[in-house]
Amino acid sequence: MSTGPGLESLVDQTISVITNDGRNIVGVLKGFDQATNIILDESHELVYSTKEGVQQLVLGLYIIRGDNISVVGELDEELDSALDLSNLRAHPLKPVIH
Repeated sequence: MSTGPGLESLVDQTISVITNDGRNIVGVLKGFDQATNIILDESHELVYSTKEGVQQLVLGLYIIRGDNISVVGELDEELDSALDLSNLRAHPLKPVIH
């Protein structure tokens, strides 16, 4: 299985991972393997709600199985830090259906 182009260039960068069950986990990519299992450090989950602001659940060092990953993307830390998550409202993501 290929890990896809560019994943190597994201090591030690802050990334956002959308899992198949609709979770959004943000952290620093520390490593990955041939099955695209990834290790994140300093990670947190963003929990969206239409009634209150975005909650950040601290996870710390976190491993995500490759078969549970839907999307991996680089995070623009400057743009992300400018967001006021307490005033942001959004529907939670629905699970990915294959």
